[in-house]
Amino acid sequence: MNPNKIFDYHVLIKESHLDSFGHMNNTAYLQIYEEARWDFITKHGFGLDVILKENAGPVILDLQVRFKREIKNRESILIQSQSKEMVSSKIMILEQKMINSDGKVASEALFKVGFFDMKERKLIEAPAEWLKAVGIAMKNGK
Repeated sequence: MNPNKIFDYHVLIKESHLDSFGHMNNTAYLQIYEEARWDFITKHGFGLDVILKENAGPVILDLQVRFKREIKNRESILIQSQSKEMVSSKIMILEQKMINSDGKVASEALFKVGFFDMKERKLIEAPAEWLKAVGIAMKNGK
């Protein structure tokens, strides 16, 4: 079992999220996943203000999205986000799921996230404050 924290984010699907078939547009999935990420990092001390001050923050390096069930207009959904593993001191894997009103997974996404220095324009080691904000269980209090 993964000891890392799970972050919950609730959203109501609106007409602006829909495609011509009346279900959620594929680009809306990515927008909502991003909203959920901003929500939990901001609530845990590493929001845009910190990123701009430090000139360093997360960047998406790769993503994989699976669409498993239809999400419809005015449906309330839950997005669960959890850091799965550190690939290196600079890169982590984050999993996000959209759970529909019936409690079933409607979409799953895996994001490879790097920690990026905006001045040097390269990936750098993720600081402890960032790891805490993304819910990574630290060993030995580190």
